[in-house]
Amino acid sequence: MRLTVNTLLSMDGVMQGPGGADEDPSNGFDRGGWLVPLAGEEMDHIVSGWFRQADALLLGRTTYEILQPYWEMVTDPCDEVADSLNHLPKYLVSSTLAEPSWHNTRVLDGDPVEAVARIKKHERGELQMHGSHQLAQALYEAGLVDEYRLLIFPVVVGAGKRLFQDSVPPSSFIVAGTHVTKSGLVALSLLPRPFRAAF
Repeated sequence: MRLTVNTLLSMDGVMQGPGGADEDPSNGFDRGGWLVPLAGEEMDHIVSGWFRQADALLLGRTTYEILQPYWEMVTDPCDEVADSLNHLPKYLVSSTLAEPSWHNTRVLDGDPVEAVARIKKHERGELQMHGSHQLAQALYEAGLVDEYRLLIFPVVVGAGKRLFQDSVPPSSFIVAGTHVTKSGLVALSLLPRPFRAAF
């Protein structure tokens, strides 16, 4: 099974709280909602296209608890994001949420990196992760991510959780796809490969 990381980023790599002021105020983050002025139909089309490729979803607890209250109430079968979130199998990484209430959710036991490695080995299709900052970093460091799909917004947030922190191991990427929207959003598809530097 392929593991893809799908996320919305500022130019300085922030992925925290893009959709609303109160979405994720952890660590004192007070700059939530930074994508809202740039959102639109093209963004929705790109994100819906991500979800169309998913066979199962992988979420950390914080992202899970942000998504569930809103998307569980969206019952329009034509909404591809809601349909995927509400019906596809969801793997949840959490040490505190033992009995999740969102339909078709399974909590992964034990070490999350080992659990995801087992899923990749024994299942087929695409395991798709959204948000989930800590989990994304752990899976990157373990070399388990097969593809990054990033939607980069022309804004600098200046603080917040970043997809790649300063301390992570280096990596290079093959650019497998690009698209620029009319409002200046940049969609990238990136395939990890070993880091190369000039000597």
